[in-house]
Amino acid sequence: MKLSRVAFFLLASVLLFGSLPVVSTAQTNNSESTPEKLISPEEGKKLFHSVDELLKFASNDTGLPLKHDVKRKLTDRKEVESYLEKGMRDDKDAKRLERSSEVLKKFGLIPRDFQLGPFLVAMLKEQVAGYYDPKKKTVNILNWIDGDQQKPVLAHELTHALQDQSFGMLQWMKDAETEGDKKNDPTPADIDNDEESVAREAVVEGQAMVVMMDYTLAGTGKTLVEMPQIAEAVKQGMVDSSDSPTFRSAPVFLKEELTFPYRYGLDFTLALEKAHGKEGAFSGAFREPPKTTREIMEPQTYLDHENLQPLRRLDFKKDFEGYDTFDIGAIGEFDVDVLVEQYVNTEKAESLYPAWRGGYYFAGRPKGMTSGPLGVVYVSRWASPEKAAEFAAVYASSLAKRYTKKQALGGDGQVAEDAPPVDSWKSMRGRHAWMTEEGAVVIEVRGDEVLVCESMDEATTKRVTSDFWRGEQSK
Repeated sequence: MKLSRVAFFLLASVLLFGSLPVVSTAQTNNSESTPEKLISPEEGKKLFHSVDELLKFASNDTGLPLKHDVKRKLTDRKEVESYLEKGMRDDKDAKRLERSSEVLKKFGLIPRDFQLGPFLVAMLKEQVAGYYDPKKKTVNILNWIDGDQQKPVLAHELTHALQDQSFGMLQWMKDAETEGDKKNDPTPADIDNDEESVAREAVVEGQAMVVMMDYTLAGTGKTLVEMPQIAEAVKQGMVDSSDSPTFRSAPVFLKEELTFPYRYGLDFTLALEKAHGKEGAFSGAFREPPKTTREIMEPQTYLDHENLQPLRRLDFKKDFEGYDTFDIGAIGEFDVDVLVEQYVNTEKAESLYPAWRGGYYFAGRPKGMTSGPLGVVYVSRWASPEKAAEFAAVYASSLAKRYTKKQALGGDGQVAEDAPPVDSWKSMRGRHAWMTEEGAVVIEVRGDEVLVCESMDEATTKRVTSDFWRGEQSK
């Protein structure tokens, strides 16, 4: 899905406090009764001088050359808040955010009344620990955080500066944009590389996390590769983030989505470093970037150059002739992980997401309608028919949480009063349908593939079903 492409502008060069074991987020909460202690001019000068030392460390740790000095600036809260809010005011990002929000609500990943944009800004204001601005080529040192505590943060942010000097971070990310990004309008072509920007974001942040932790461990004579248990503790701290009230109150999807590039990117970088050394882990990942969240979550698939066969593509123009396109995109391995975690639990997600072998969705409304329920079609492929049937049952169980009304329909289209509850299935094969307050939901499983049509009119559901299965006999 597309939240990561919206959030990248804000997150790519911003380090969140939740990822830092050495910085207390309590310092970010400006109490009304206690004046906030700011860095003195002398402390600021010392931090400015430390930038050169930290750049050398980051360059040695990554193998990325230091081509020129990095501008540095002491920044106050007002400037940081302005930087974050400006990103949300960008028309292009605002439209992406609107589409992402509506689709996430339809899939039940965020509540229907959740205000995604204000939440993102509020959380970042609360958690930001430092940032590198790739447009101004400047590292911003925050004037309300103790100087010694900021050094690991600077090691992280200066890694972004080195990445930028060698590969041009903004252009490198732009190269991963889908056709819909470029035209500001979703297209079927988006499916092929929808996840690439998410994967690249994980490269950017994962590398910086490794450098930050290597700097923290420098006094021990060890690196993070040699102390993997430290990485596990850091990742757990990101998810817990008990010192951040806004983050703590976020839906599961947002917690997972916003920490994904830090947590999984860290593991991805370490896996590449173990396999191919510094060159492969840092410069190599930029020259040959991963394309999917599966490669980030399971680095061996990247190292093995796994090539998954693409899912059969619907005829979007014909099948959805009665609908205006609202959004189109991939549903990758990470999306499945979070879907299943939210619908069932973490254990179920961990057992199911590695079986993902492809997925995409279409979301739209009947032509001329600008409001009302979104219609969604979601197709997916799995490692085996058993896993496909297992996922279908999980998806069916989500209906119990997402809809007030969920009446099972028989083969004649009438309500089947004796049907089992929608959330009672452990495995689901064949065709099943329910009527909700937002229209019919049809889930059909054949072999290792699953087709979901949700809130679509009957004629469209029939066209999609016929096109996707392409002449196979219904079961």
